[in-house]
Amino acid sequence: MSAHVISTKLYVTIWIALMCLTVITAGVAFIDLGPFNTIVALSIATFKAVLVVLIFMHVKYTSERLTKTVVISAIFFLFLLLGLSMADYTTRLLG
Repeated sequence: MSAHVISTKLYVTIWIALMCLTVITAGVAFIDLGPFNTIVALSIATFKAVLVVLIFMHVKYTSERLTKTVVISAIFFLFLLLGLSMADYTTRLLG
């Protein structure tokens, strides 16, 4: 496996983008969007997380098979967590 060398310029560009998105997230928090405040904040946070995972964690340069395995297992555990949380929530409503 060959190591990927990423330029410092790309790292700085991604860092600046993350800082700008952080400022945008903080700015949007002061705007009343009603129920969309959470949606906008989570959308920006998801985009930031994707940037970090792809560039800083070098997932962009890994094999597709490894990436698919990790994504499938992450989705499985997300559904497991949500399912168990909802099961607990419904028992509290009924009890």
